Amino acid sequence: MISARDTYEDKSFWFEGEPYSEAESLSGENRVDVAIVGGGFTGLATAHFLKKLEPSLNIALLEAQVIGYGASGRNAGFSMTLFGLSLSVTATLYGRERALSAHRYMEEAVETLERLVRDHGIDCDYERPGFLRVATTPTQVRRIQNELELADRMGIRDVEWLDAERVRAEVDSPTYLGAWWEPRCGLVNPVKLARGMRTVVEGQGVAVYERSPVTSLRLDRSPIALETPQGRLLADRAVLALNGYSHLLPQLRGRQVPAFTHIVLTEPLPEEVREGIGWRGRQGIEDARSLVHYYRLTADDRLLMGGRDVTLPYGDDMAHDRKERTFRALEQDARRTFPQLSEVRFTHHWGGPVSVPLQLVPALGHLPADRRVFYSLGCMGHGVSLTQLNGLTLAELLLERQSERTGQFFVDRRVIPWPGEPFRMGVAAVLRQAFRADDAWAERRGAGR
Repeated sequence: MISARDTYEDKSFWFEGEPYSEAESLSGENRVDVAIVGGGFTGLATAHFLKKLEPSLNIALLEAQVIGYGASGRNAGFSMTLFGLSLSVTATLYGRERALSAHRYMEEAVETLERLVRDHGIDCDYERPGFLRVATTPTQVRRIQNELELADRMGIRDVEWLDAERVRAEVDSPTYLGAWWEPRCGLVNPVKLARGMRTVVEGQGVAVYERSPVTSLRLDRSPIALETPQGRLLADRAVLALNGYSHLLPQLRGRQVPAFTHIVLTEPLPEEVREGIGWRGRQGIEDARSLVHYYRLTADDRLLMGGRDVTLPYGDDMAHDRKERTFRALEQDARRTFPQLSEVRFTHHWGGPVSVPLQLVPALGHLPADRRVFYSLGCMGHGVSLTQLNGLTLAELLLERQSERTGQFFVDRRVIPWPGEPFRMGVAAVLRQAFRADDAWAERRGAGR
């Protein structure tokens, strides 16, 4: 059900560095109040907030591989306010009131992550340089300006338009025609964050078990029984915090599908290259393509660029970390964006899964058939901040405490399932091709400007 033992050191650049001491695997039979499945951001944050709200709870967290192994350890490290695909898509699908509420939730999520890092002294290279969504074609200019007009009508005030001159004074790319500027965005080393949160929850008394894949989840008995290769965990309640791996559990199959996004990373940029680009503000950057590029500087001044395309797995196949054609295209895109990189080497390439529900917004709540079991999935590639606040929301749901968070429209919402294979793959492929065609059309028009 959940994959067997695997290595992790080559899963992303973030796993390099300090040696890591793995937690023991679950063995024998253990009894807890709450079992959490998944050692990524969502599971760790849920464990933390449960212990903070109800310190007497006996909690165990099971991770199939090592903490941060999945999407949490392979992303670009953006703590941002983006919810779903975009503000306008969410407003179109769910109405402006719900879209604004979701945006406020994401603002709180960014603040929650920063507070966790600060209050617990987590060493994760955290910085808060803000966010630029740049336009590189006239179509993207209109798209961003329309988003800004919608944000203004909805009462979102702390975002603004920068014209080409202003944005290029911040980051010098010949491709930039303007940008959305937003100060509320942080950057982290995601593996350091995940490992730091492991230290936090273990300090609170949470039992963390690594190399403990759940091979069976029995809900037809009380207590709930979770089987692993060497042990069994009995729990009154359970939290399924798997996001892009959720389809590997029968209880969550169809609620989301994983789409793999890919990343390339340079060597540390020489000083003259950094000077040529500028980027003294170190902002996190995305463009406004349908299949976006996202990029940033790491703590040691490497340039990370990801996106451009996605890889769609078939069924349960999760072995899509590497896509050489996409890696080569991303390197070309990075050099096109910044001609200053012409002599700079790319040293790392990796990929990871993004969790995508059919309705294009996150989902968390109870299993309809069993209110002892809670889940969270569907971060849509914006989970670094979202997962932290979702952990608090899940903790409140589990403890039956009402709040503005538990009243959000995406909490305990009806999830329309993806169709089964091969139809699921066909639907996803059609959507991807539509995004590709939209980007190609916009870039052809932009080339003639």
